[in-house]
Amino acid sequence: MLRERDVLTPDTLALLQAIADTGSFAAAARKLGMVPSALTYRVRQVEDALDVLLFDRSARQARATEAGLELLREGARLLQEVDAVANRVRRVATGWEPELTIAVDGALSRTTLFELVEAFYAVAPPTRLKLKDSILSGTLEMLTSGRADLALGIAVDASTMSGLQLRALGEMGFVCVVAPHHPLASEPQPISDEVLRRHRIIAVADSSRAGQGVTVGVLGGQEVLTVDNMQAKLQAQLRGMGVGNLPSNMVRPYLQSGQLVQLALARESRSIRMHYAWTTTAPGRGLQWWLDQLAVPNTRDALLNNHYVA
Repeated sequence: MLRERDVLTPDTLALLQAIADTGSFAAAARKLGMVPSALTYRVRQVEDALDVLLFDRSARQARATEAGLELLREGARLLQEVDAVANRVRRVATGWEPELTIAVDGALSRTTLFELVEAFYAVAPPTRLKLKDSILSGTLEMLTSGRADLALGIAVDASTMSGLQLRALGEMGFVCVVAPHHPLASEPQPISDEVLRRHRIIAVADSSRAGQGVTVGVLGGQEVLTVDNMQAKLQAQLRGMGVGNLPSNMVRPYLQSGQLVQLALARESRSIRMHYAWTTTAPGRGLQWWLDQLAVPNTRDALLNNHYVA
């Protein structure tokens, strides 16, 4: 007995659709240039393999059963996917990657990132995109471990690493903020490390899989609440759960609305030099498209600063 995958071929699915479109086995056979008995035999093979009745033959018209209608719906979808795969393969042969994975540091603008994704899709590439959230040394690690093709927002020193194509993204400034009801909001400023140490800090966990990763801004002996991403850190600080440094452009509207208060610290304010990198010396057309966008100063600036839709 034939298995389901033996009978559910594109040709057979098209044959079943022809029966549904014409309303009879005989008319479908004429349309397809087949002998009616051969067409009937093909349909019975499918019905036997699936153990269902696909068409009601009791009337003059061949009407699809509920099971038949479901197969026709799914069959139409599968035929479209077959066509899509064929088109994708043809385009991949022209130099487009089948898949492109981009590691993106959590401090970068998601607004700008998705604007770039929309522009990429407008080109109608065959390349599937994968976006991966990462933090601190984890962004670089995704690239060097082969789990990403492009890393955006490398916040650790990678200048001495061989095999990297490294470019500057720009400088990102950070400010220390708390909710207005947090005790530090009423402390005399500038605030010393001694005073800061008495209060919980909200920290984003380094996404590196190897080693301990990087810890930024945490003082010795300070209580820490660790979260997985920058948005969780922002939400925790808005709730007054702790203090912490956040990208200045990310928190600007919250400072303007009074939902957050910027603290002046005795220690020097922090900024991070961000980079982007890739490893291949012969980029495919998908990666090259992204590199061309990143070569534009306005794009780099927007990734660092444009955190909100206008």
